[in-house]
Amino acid sequence: MESNTASDSQEQLAYCHRVFQAQRQAFRKQPLPTAGERKERLTQLKRVLLANQEQLANAIDQDFGGRSKDETRIAELLPSIQGINHALKHLERWIRPSSRPVSMLFRPASNRVQYQPKGVVGIIVPWNYPLYLAVGPLIAALAAGNRCMIKMSEFTPATSALFRDLMAETFPEDQLAVILGDADVAADFSRRPFDHLLFTGSTSIGKRVMLSAAENLTPVTLELGGKSPALLAPDVPLHDAAQRIAFGKALNAGQTCVAPDYVLCPEAQIPAFVEEFRKAFSRMYPRLRDNPDYTSIVNDRQYQRLQQLLGDARSRGAELVTLNPADEELTDSTRKMPMILALNTTPDMTLRQDEIFGPILPVVGYQSLDQAIDSINDQPRP
Repeated sequence: MESNTASDSQEQLAYCHRVFQAQRQAFRKQPLPTAGERKERLTQLKRVLLANQEQLANAIDQDFGGRSKDETRIAELLPSIQGINHALKHLERWIRPSSRPVSMLFRPASNRVQYQPKGVVGIIVPWNYPLYLAVGPLIAALAAGNRCMIKMSEFTPATSALFRDLMAETFPEDQLAVILGDADVAADFSRRPFDHLLFTGSTSIGKRVMLSAAENLTPVTLELGGKSPALLAPDVPLHDAAQRIAFGKALNAGQTCVAPDYVLCPEAQIPAFVEEFRKAFSRMYPRLRDNPDYTSIVNDRQYQRLQQLLGDARSRGAELVTLNPADEELTDSTRKMPMILALNTTPDMTLRQDEIFGPILPVVGYQSLDQAIDSINDQPRP
């Protein structure tokens, strides 16, 4: 496991600086890799992921203290391989010059767009899907002919160290380098004058990343969290809706940016929805504590944050419905949380304001669809 000592941070900072300069120089020497060279890099990436899929699943399981390996295969490995295959299939068309109309003033001139690599691309990876959210942006960057530096999360040390080692065995560091380290290293990373910077994570950290990147006018792509609503129409079959929402919410124990954050349900149908949701969740996860298919909360910090959300809601009058099908004792040490439905919540509760990112699901009643839609539009964009 990578330690977070001051010396480790200094070592990573020095490495980050050195690799950035090496990649910039390498790009200047070879700014336009051919389609064949780009395909070879993508093929190498695919090969190393397939050859080490079991080790990667084990590392992620270790970091979470219990992460479903099937979830890792379905939500991380499979989309990574599919993304590579998609890029390999379409890359030559993507990079082919395309013509554009020419104004009468410039005729008989011709006009075309020549797609060019940007240079050195930085990628900042969150902890919730540490493999796919590193590989997904990497695929795009490699297909576009760029060189890449990836800052992995310090909250997934086993995965980060393994991914670093695998990439170092596969690519020269002036093509691809993986950076470890704590928040200080991440802050320094975001201040580098990259030719493009991609960040996936929370809105609050995203603001800091964008502010740091602005010092260099670095173009930024932000994929940020939010409160994703699940709106139930009055005529929706509750059995089907509950099953789909339960799957999306329980996947990775709710630690997914596109997981349903809360449900808007017709007021009169809330009891029936709660019962259907209970049945659906119990079918999927008849036991929790020793179930390898039910994922733990990633660390104590996130676990305590979720407990604070529940405490705040309880103190303000919310009704908390705990779904623990086998009625097991779930201790803090396991970080296995039951699914909890929060009823009778109010907008001033923290779980109605902040992204939940865990197995807590507020069920909010509405009187009309217009009212429900207005309540969504009154909030920041999901």
